[in-house]
Amino acid sequence: MKKMIYSILSVKRNPEKLNALLVGMKGISGSDLCAVSFGEITAVVSDVKRAELIADRSNAIEYAGVIENLAQQFTVLPMRYGSIMESAELINKMLERNYHEFQQNLQEVENKYEFGLKIFCDSEKLKSELKIKSEADTQTTENSATEIKNSVYKDYLDKKLKEHRLEELMLTYVNSVIEMITGYLFRLNTVNKFKKRAITTTAIIDAVFLLDMERKDGLIHVIGDLQNQYPRLNFVLTGPWPPYNFVEIAIK
Repeated sequence: MKKMIYSILSVKRNPEKLNALLVGMKGISGSDLCAVSFGEITAVVSDVKRAELIADRSNAIEYAGVIENLAQQFTVLPMRYGSIMESAELINKMLERNYHEFQQNLQEVENKYEFGLKIFCDSEKLKSELKIKSEADTQTTENSATEIKNSVYKDYLDKKLKEHRLEELMLTYVNSVIEMITGYLFRLNTVNKFKKRAITTTAIIDAVFLLDMERKDGLIHVIGDLQNQYPRLNFVLTGPWPPYNFVEIAIK
């Protein structure tokens, strides 16, 4: 029967602890979990039928629940939902082929949490405020374009110039917020990944952080300070999570 892989983890000569934990846990559709090991790394797997591979909400929640339970006790590398191999023997060979890369990734995320941060705003209100601040520059541009005031294209050009200027202002604003966040987080020694959103959406920044477990309270304090500095924005911090976004390996 096919095997679904939930995560790769480091047992560090303590397989008994893992085996005891797996006895009280179940995989998707109530399947039993077991360990496939090579050296000091282990894949937690379960049998899976083709009908159970459908990525519905229930299966996804059960799959994520297994990973989160494991992460409370071990350093884990979460696998993507639907990671399937034909047998335990093939999984063992895969662990052997990728042993060095798994070890390196496990070392990088050991004793660390992942947190997510989404920053929301009223995009129309923010753009309106930024637009007011840019009126002086707009007037300068209009003065330099006096020679085309009688052109049928003037209104069109003015509209495009204003749209472009507003996009630049939004991008500059988002970059300044990211710069402020990274400055605050520097002292926490975090690994950061940021994604900027389109200016038409309510979420303007989507970020994930990886940091040492004992610095969790420091992160929460930093986000609280940032919220006070940017009252027009809404900072939503989630976690701690297993390091879903910080696994850097192409499995062979």
